Amino acid sequence: MVNKPIYLSIYLSIYLSQSVHIYLSIYLSIYLSIYLSIYLSLFISIYLSMYLSIYLSHTFISIYLSIYLSIYLSIYLSITICSYLSICLCAHLSIYLSIYLSIYLSIYLSISVCSFISLSLSHTFSLYLYIISFFLSIYLSIYLSIYLSQIINFYIYLSLFIIYLSIYLSIYLSLCCCYIRYKLSLFTTKKSKETLFNA
Repeated sequence: MVNKPIYLSIYLSIYLSQSVHIYLSIYLSIYLSIYLSIYLSLFISIYLSMYLSIYLSHTFISIYLSIYLSIYLSIYLSITICSYLSICLCAHLSIYLSIYLSIYLSIYLSISVCSFISLSLSHTFSLYLYIISFFLSIYLSIYLSIYLSQIINFYIYLSLFIIYLSIYLSIYLSLCCCYIRYKLSLFTTKKSKETLFNA
């Protein structure tokens, strides 16, 4: 009778870890994909927008192409990396987190704390303590899974803001590069006209 609450807490913690595993894998895959797509979209979109604005001949065409490619690449990289990382990485990380936080803590609470207290008390009180620890382990596993979800949600919103900021900066840089290129073309045509006039 003494070991039944421990077995029940282990069983329910395994059940909770399997149910929480779906939510944690979704959050972790989104978090990792957005985190990696920030750097890739920043690097590739800014690089391509500067490359197009410098090396393309027509100014307005380079503006539209650089804006289109920067937005398209940031969205495309977010989708492809999200699908790739959700297959490769989210399974391992979410399994480790859910098993470590729910099963390990519930087993540790139900075995160490309650066996220590049950040595100093009678058997009737030890049964109640096992029941209390059983519900406490369930509460802690649910609470930690919710807490992790809220933390990862905050980083998801922050990384989405950084993605929008990177798209805005790539558009701004492409416009600045096109403006500088336009001024340089006016300056070179003015200099060429002056040299022809002086000749």
